[in-house]
Amino acid sequence: MAATRGARRTLDHVTNTAPVEHPVPDAEHPAREYHLDANGLQIAVHEWGDADAAPLVLVHGGFDFARTYDIFAPKLAAGGWRVVSWDQRGHGDSEHAELYSWDADMRDALAVFDHVSPGRPMPVIGHSKGGALMTQLADAQPFRFTHLVNMDGIPYNRRIPDVAEHERTKMVATEIAGWLDHRRSTATAQRKPGTVDELATRRGRMNPRLDFDWLRRLVTVGGFQSDDGWRWKIDPSMRFGGFGPWRPEWTLMRLPGLPMPFLGILGREMEEMGWGTPPEKVLPYLPLDGRCEILDDVGHFVHIERPDLVSAIVLDFIGAPS
Repeated sequence: MAATRGARRTLDHVTNTAPVEHPVPDAEHPAREYHLDANGLQIAVHEWGDADAAPLVLVHGGFDFARTYDIFAPKLAAGGWRVVSWDQRGHGDSEHAELYSWDADMRDALAVFDHVSPGRPMPVIGHSKGGALMTQLADAQPFRFTHLVNMDGIPYNRRIPDVAEHERTKMVATEIAGWLDHRRSTATAQRKPGTVDELATRRGRMNPRLDFDWLRRLVTVGGFQSDDGWRWKIDPSMRFGGFGPWRPEWTLMRLPGLPMPFLGILGREMEEMGWGTPPEKVLPYLPLDGRCEILDDVGHFVHIERPDLVSAIVLDFIGAPS
C-alpha cells in the first residue's frame, strides 16, 4: 500500500531524546547513527566499532529497538567487528508506516544488508522476533549469511508440516481485515505519557528480570520527552502479534534445512515477552552440526541478563573477522 509522508511521524519528532542518557555500566552510545531509505521509508541505523571493520548484524525483537544492544553490541565490537543494528519500522528512531507486516520487515532487512555488505555474506544475530525473522531470511537467501545466531527467537507451539494454499489465502484476508480495523481505531492514538520512572515501571512488568536502572536507560534512549511527559517512540498503532500473515511454528520448521553454521541461545526461565519455548523442544530440529546453548537462571533477554557470557559464546562461534 502506498504511503504518504504527511501521515508519518517526522524524523525531528523521532530524534527528540534525552540530552543525557541514563548511565548504566558498560553501556555505550553508538559510534555512528544515520537514516537509510528502505523503499521510501526512513530506517534508523546504529553502529558500534570501527567503521572499516568487517560487518556483523544485530536484529532486535518486537517492541524493542536497536539501542537495547547498548551493552551487548560494544562487547562484540571489542572482538574486532563493525556491529550494525537498525530500528525496525515503527520502532525507535525509524519512521512509522500505515501498516506493518512480517514481509515489510523482511524488505527493510534486505535494504540494510545491501547497504552494509553488498554482495558479501556476514554473521547475523537476531533476538526474539529478530531471530525468527532472520531464520526465515537465512532459509530463503542463505548466501547472505556466514553464521546465524538465534537468541531466544525459536517459537514453538505445535508441529504442522505445512498449510494448504487456500488456508494461507484465508489467513491473509483475515490478517489484512484485522489490521485495517485496528489501524482505523488507532489512527489518532498516542502512547500514555509519564515520568522516566513510570515508563520504566511499565516496561518492568514485561521485563521483570531486568535491572531498574537499565529500564530507566531504555526510556531515555527509546522514548521522547514532550510537554506532558515521556512517551515510548514505538508506533501506538502497533500491537502484539502483528507480524502476520505468519505463524510461530513456521520458524521451527525452517531450522533443519539451514546450510550455514547455526547457534541457538535459549534461556530456561519463562517470562511474558518470551515465546514460551521449552528448550528441549528445539533440539530435534537443529540443522546439521547446529548447536544450542541452554542457559540456566536466564530469561528471554539473554544478551541483557548475561552480556559477558553470551558475547563470549557468540564471538567464539563466529570466529575472528576476516
